[in-house]
Parts: sequence; structure tokens; C-alpha cells
Amino acid sequence: MEKDKLSAIVQGGFTRRRFLAGVGTGAGVAAVTAAVGCGGGSKMTTAPTPPTPPTSAVTDNDILNFALNLEYLEAEFYLRAATGQGLPSSLVGTNPGQVTGGAQVPFQTPALRAYALEIANDEMEHVAFLRKALGSAAVDRPTIDLTNSFSAAAMAAGITGGFNPFADENQFLVGAFTFEDVGVTAYNGAVTLISDKTILGAAAAIHATEAYHAAEIRTILVYQSDPTYLNLANQISNLRGKASAAASGNVTAEVEVSSKTIVPCDSNSLAFHRTTDQVLHIVYLNATAGAVSSGGFYPKGLNGTITASAS
Repeated sequence: MEKDKLSAIVQGGFTRRRFLAGVGTGAGVAAVTAAVGCGGGSKMTTAPTPPTPPTSAVTDNDILNFALNLEYLEAEFYLRAATGQGLPSSLVGTNPGQVTGGAQVPFQTPALRAYALEIANDEMEHVAFLRKALGSAAVDRPTIDLTNSFSAAAMAAGITGGFNPFADENQFLVGAFTFEDVGVTAYNGAVTLISDKTILGAAAAIHATEAYHAAEIRTILVYQSDPTYLNLANQISNLRGKASAAASGNVTAEVEVSSKTIVPCDSNSLAFHRTTDQVLHIVYLNATAGAVSSGGFYPKGLNGTITASAS
């Protein structure tokens, strides 16, 4: 039997239970500091108080598998955009779900093509790392939708005419922006739960890599893309804030990207956390309060134990 790769949860204010239930430190930090981002420009949304968190036991491997589900999505998006092909069969499990959509982007800017390829490789390596850490406990790739999901996201965000992130490099940047900040906040929420120093260091390193990716995409959107696409990205940002708030029951900040604000963080310049409930509402593209178990980028839900939100 594979040994769990995460140790006992760190006792204290930000517990495993809170992280899983949508009322963790990240939501608390957002509630206190949502009015001020790094440079301002935050958006705030409120939602009803969530129900009492569930008490069912969740293992360390469950948390790693939650992260693996997210890495599958990012890897498939970037690999298809950069190379026209998804993850190799050796990295998707024995009974993987299908991936719908995705195509090689006709990049016109050599540097942007190189960045996309670099991020694609990073995300593929994250999948490989987590699968190795989990061993036989690793979940298979879930069913992923890279077509209808973006259309639904555009509609929900109020983007007229929709957008296809595989059509050109500007729309690709908006698609990349859709994922990057979510990955940073999700890892920032999970990393505080790890007590095994080796795994903590690795998780922190993945979080740092995701933060580099997010800053890269946000900076390019501001200084290299057409302002129209920067506006589209901020419409997506507002949608993420609404979906996150639907799960948290607290004020949630989404700091709009601009020439004055590249880094999204609170008044102490600390990156925001998100709980699993908040992340699920975002990737399932559901901004309505209440339990959700599938939708959006995961039409059949995630694989593993953490697949449905409590609120």
C-alpha cells in the first residue's frame, strides 16, 4: 500500500476542515482586506453564510489528487495550445476521461510561442511529479471540456461573441489568464496544510512556479496585447470573484490587472488563498450558492474524493 505523501494537518487557524469547507483563512483574509489590492482595483462580491462544514475524514492523498485534477486541466490546455497535442498516454492513467477541444494556436509572436511551450512543459512536469508522489493512488485524468467551457465562461462573464483561446495569441492569453490565478490561490490555500517538510517544499515550489506563470500572463496582457483582450481578462476576473464568493460566504477580492496592478494580493502584499469549495465553483463555472459537483471545464466532475463543494 502506497504511503501517504502528506503528513498530519498543521493544527491552528487554517485547518484541513476549513480548507475543504470553504471557510478557511483565504476567505478570512479576503474579507478583511478585499477593499485593497496591490495597487487597488479590486472587485468585491458577497454571498450568504455557508452551512456548517462537513466532518468527514479526508486523507492527504485526497488533497494531492485535488491538485492533480487541476494540473491535468492546465497541462491539457497549454500542451494543445503550444503543440496541438495533449498529455502522453503514460501520464493520464488507465481509464482517463476524454478531452474535448483544443488546438495549436497560430502564434505570430515567437517569444509568446516560446512562453506557451515553456508553461506547457512545466504543467506536464507537475502532472508527472504528482502522479509519482501519489503512486498507485493517483487518479486518472477526468473528462475535460476545452470548447463549451470557454463559451459558457464568456457568456457568464458578459463577453459578447464569446472567445476561442485557440484561435489566436491574444485570445490564448485570455484563456491562460482564466486558469493561472486560480492555480496560485488554490496552492496557496493547500500549502499551509502540509507538515511533511519534503512535500511542503515541493508544493511550495509548484506554487511559486504557478505564480511566475500568472505574473507572466498578466504582464503580457498589459504590455503586449490589445486593450480589448485586457478588458476581456478582467471580465473573467470578475466572474471568478462571483463564483468564489458563492462558495465562501465572505467578501472575495479579484484584483483587476492593469498597468498599475500586475500582482493580485491583499493590503499586506500577501497572495490570496482559496478553499477547495471556492476553486470548485470556479472550475465548474457556477456562481450560484449551493453544492456543485460538475460542470464547466469538468463536465463529469473531478476524479477522487474532493469533487463536490459543500456550499
